[in-house]
Amino acid sequence: LSHAKYNLTSSLFFQLETAAALRRTVETLMGKGAVVRSLENMGEKTLPYKISKHNLRHTRGGYFLVDFSASPTIIPSMLDHLERDIDVIRPTILKKLPQKTQEECPGLVPPDHEGKSFSKRK
Repeated sequence: LSHAKYNLTSSLFFQLETAAALRRTVETLMGKGAVVRSLENMGEKTLPYKISKHNLRHTRGGYFLVDFSASPTIIPSMLDHLERDIDVIRPTILKKLPQKTQEECPGLVPPDHEGKSFSKRK
């Protein structure tokens, strides 16, 4: 069973229930077999546009980043769970691309003039 790495970014309505919403999210991830690597509070920010969710209009929200590994099969049910959570304004789950290794630059390679054929114009 292959596990891919994902980032969950969510905007939460900033209120006393924020910690409870984060706990519910992490517990749900772990209950579905995910391995949560880190949780980062990215702070309260103005939303890029007004968002209506659960009969409320939101202009500000708290942003959180959850780094986790999980089977790709849990992603749809996790998004459904987050959409129904009254404290979550906009959940987003992004698959993390593997880190590229730093390769040393070979520098400038001199052109191979002898190996190329040039057409002559008449």
